[in-house]
Amino acid sequence: MGLLELLGLKSKVDLKEIYSNGAVIIDVRTPMEYKQGHYKGSINIPLDKIGGKVKDIKKKNKAVIAVCRSGARSGQATSILKQNDIEAYNGGPWTSLNSKLR
Repeated sequence: MGLLELLGLKSKVDLKEIYSNGAVIIDVRTPMEYKQGHYKGSINIPLDKIGGKVKDIKKKNKAVIAVCRSGARSGQATSILKQNDIEAYNGGPWTSLNSKLR
């Protein structure tokens, strides 16, 4: 548990529950990075393109779990999506997502 959670400033998010309720996983890495490996079933929308895809993402009418290599870009994508009234969560590194969804 992190310091922000201990202070009650950040709540622990259950990504497993969010995913089981139909969330879409968006990998915001570059197409080259995505081709080198990705979470099965994820959609690749690079961070620099996410703002232009907001309408398409909204049409899905689902929560979004954003992932990347380290969690930094997915954090930025999550902020952009939230600013556009999309329920979004930072899933962090795509390589650790499997353990978070079990």
